[in-house]
Amino acid sequence: MISDAARKTYIPTIGIECHVQLKTRTKLFAAVGNDARDAAPNTLISHICLGMPGALPVLNKKAVEYAIRVAFGFNTTPQKYSYFERKHYFYPDLPKGYQISQLSKPIIVGGTVSFELGGGIQKTIRINRVQLEEDAGKNTHPAGEDYSLVDLNRAGTPLLEVVSEPDIHSASEAKAYAHELWLLMRYADVSDADMYHGNMRFDVNVSVSKDPNELGLRTETKNINSFRAVEKAAEYEINRQIELIEKGQRIVQETRGWDDAKQKTFSQRSKEEAHDYRYMPDPDIPPIILDNDLVQTVRKSMPVLPIEWRQRLASLDLDALVIETLIDAQAEVPEANYLPFIETSLVDAPFAKFVVNHIVNTIDPMRRENGQVANTWDTYLKEIYNLQQNGKLSSTNTKALIVTLLSSGAQPQELEKYAEEQGFIQVSDEKEIARIVAEVISTNPRAAEDVKNGEMKAIGFLVGQVMKLSMGKANPGLAQEQIKKHLNS
Repeated sequence: MISDAARKTYIPTIGIECHVQLKTRTKLFAAVGNDARDAAPNTLISHICLGMPGALPVLNKKAVEYAIRVAFGFNTTPQKYSYFERKHYFYPDLPKGYQISQLSKPIIVGGTVSFELGGGIQKTIRINRVQLEEDAGKNTHPAGEDYSLVDLNRAGTPLLEVVSEPDIHSASEAKAYAHELWLLMRYADVSDADMYHGNMRFDVNVSVSKDPNELGLRTETKNINSFRAVEKAAEYEINRQIELIEKGQRIVQETRGWDDAKQKTFSQRSKEEAHDYRYMPDPDIPPIILDNDLVQTVRKSMPVLPIEWRQRLASLDLDALVIETLIDAQAEVPEANYLPFIETSLVDAPFAKFVVNHIVNTIDPMRRENGQVANTWDTYLKEIYNLQQNGKLSSTNTKALIVTLLSSGAQPQELEKYAEEQGFIQVSDEKEIARIVAEVISTNPRAAEDVKNGEMKAIGFLVGQVMKLSMGKANPGLAQEQIKKHLNS
């Protein structure tokens, strides 16, 4: 077992390659449907996907526009000139015998991704390159059979390969970076980023070294599809490599896989220092030459990104965890319009905080539980807030009313009347509260005496008794006032 002191002498270095499937309607070079999630095998294919002789690819303009958006999301601008190359290798799911990609002149060079770690620590990861490329198909190996199957539905789907610089130095940083990438792709609206269906896949490169100026031999763990798995795979590889070095053994530069059930990486194949893919410019696809008008048009249409939303929400002085909860919720269900509604409420900070509180603690938890969110919550939240401010709803009944409206889908014409019919409106009639208070004090003389003697816990007990007697409808603030008034008299 390696001691913690020995582990701390090593510097982990992590670089991440992320493949993002773009949400274009058709594939990168063929007029064939791009969403293969529910399609039967080999139904979304054409002569171009199959690499038939004489098939000529035609570049999907929307994929280029999405790449331009991503460049802006990475705080940079796209390359005015880029081109496609053929990356040659043989595999059954690659019928052409080569993949169309970009090596020498990718569409994005440079850029950064910034995010916050725990404790307010800011981290910025540099982007090395982002290249447009097509995906390969998918091989399946039926258990117990002596054959494999090839599904080419995914062949030719448009990908962005995002390659980071080796600026990540812990497993938690790797997870945070992967999560921020996911947010950027969702907010830029360029990908469904559905990791369950492989819309985002991470390859995690890890090395360890005692010398800050020299990197160790690295391993690459491929096709990871969750943030937690990114973290755990990086953590496992860091520890595995340190243990091998401490035992005097050699690190093998190789490609590894991630076994989520066993929470460990496993060897797949050795990886040489460089592959001879015989890259060559693709003679069938003209270079991408971006004009200023297109770039500026895309810039003007850019959605609001997470870093901008964080700045806008900062005026409410919210806890950082609350802000990140909102950012995540909006990414998961853009149609809920959480953040746009909060933004329209910023002119009234108390109401905006009320909205935030109930999105985080009531509305979004119900959405997570039920898998959907009613599209009417924003129509009555202001009126509910006013009822609470006017003392007609307690905080408990405010939440209960929102839950009832969301659960039932009710859209009452007169909200206050509806709330009263449902038993949520507080009793704020002073005479009625005074009557209930008198009854409570007469039946709880000892607690009343304790209040007179300055024991303030006892007043909470008396208020509780008033609430119980009124079946939860009494205004607790008014009840406390009446208790003090009654005892002082």
